[in-house]
Amino acid sequence: MKKIFLILQMIFFILFFQNVNSLENNIYKKIDLFGEVLDKINKEYVDEIDQSESMDSAINGLLQSLDPYSAYMSPEIFKEMKTETSGEFGGLGIEVSMESGVVKVISPIDDTPASRAGIKSGDYIVKIDGIQVQGKSLTEAVELMRGLVGTEIELTIRRRGEKKALTFVIVRETIEIQSVKSELLEKNIGYLRLTSFNENSAEQIKKKIIELEKNKDISAYILDLRNNPGGLLSQAIKISDFFLDNGEIVSTKSRKKIENRKWFAKKGDLTNGKTLIVLINYGSASASEIVAGALQDQKRAILLGENSYGKGSVQSIIPLKNKGAIRLTVAKYYLPSGKSISDVGVSPDIEVGEQSENFKIKTETDNQLNYAIKLING
Repeated sequence: MKKIFLILQMIFFILFFQNVNSLENNIYKKIDLFGEVLDKINKEYVDEIDQSESMDSAINGLLQSLDPYSAYMSPEIFKEMKTETSGEFGGLGIEVSMESGVVKVISPIDDTPASRAGIKSGDYIVKIDGIQVQGKSLTEAVELMRGLVGTEIELTIRRRGEKKALTFVIVRETIEIQSVKSELLEKNIGYLRLTSFNENSAEQIKKKIIELEKNKDISAYILDLRNNPGGLLSQAIKISDFFLDNGEIVSTKSRKKIENRKWFAKKGDLTNGKTLIVLINYGSASASEIVAGALQDQKRAILLGENSYGKGSVQSIIPLKNKGAIRLTVAKYYLPSGKSISDVGVSPDIEVGEQSENFKIKTETDNQLNYAIKLING
């Protein structure tokens, strides 16, 4: 019996290593093929090419084939990205992804050139300064949009419901993000507008809540996450915790089970359990959806507005030897209910459509904000 077992074990290992060797051989053949194609392009293509740029494009193409959020960053772009997440950068003020070969606007950031020009969530950028975006990588498109502060850029936009393309001429600016705005509405409602999740967001919103709580008349809060494209996961967890006393906030599941994680709220609701309404729309993505979904699942808040964007994955920035980096999807996050929001989004408890292109505090045409105020005050 032992002999039969040993023979079967040997057969298994032989077949296993044959399979591994076969896979490795196939990979090496593909690498050889890639080298051959690059050589043919270099020798035969009608125009002379920059082989370094071609290799960058090939790397980016590999990453972009995985999902819209994975991408290669050159050393220059990586340096600029680190400036963006610290809360100050130059540009138009839009968060974008790639869909069907064109750049899709996830959300314009409040009080930036893009939002003032009228760029909307869900817009498709088809041309940048007259150059077709189709066929370019997201990184290449972003590089086209970069430029000196004070210079103009022309974006050609395709928008749902519009038969003709729209053209926007926008002047680039240095973007200084104050991610939190607050105001007292109707003498009894604390209004908190969160425009992004950068390194300073949690500390800013905590200070605003503490200031508002000094007013003894406050009976409710409105947390406005509309057109918030997301940002740092750590900030989403901290901000969710400000409104919770206990319970799960979010969990992540990755390819390596050992890296699966769950985050829970600590005791200490900064608003002392007051009524909370969270405003969301199609431009609410990523970290915004974590906060909205966690507060909804824990029965802590009423969600009002429209279905959110549906970006339920976690990207990790992995530095490379050339001082560049890759942005790689390493996990998916799940709400306390166990639901993933990838491509689905978070659904509001009360669906209310938009009537205004801007979300300035107390605007008479802000249908969603007005509905929230009426809901609180009866």
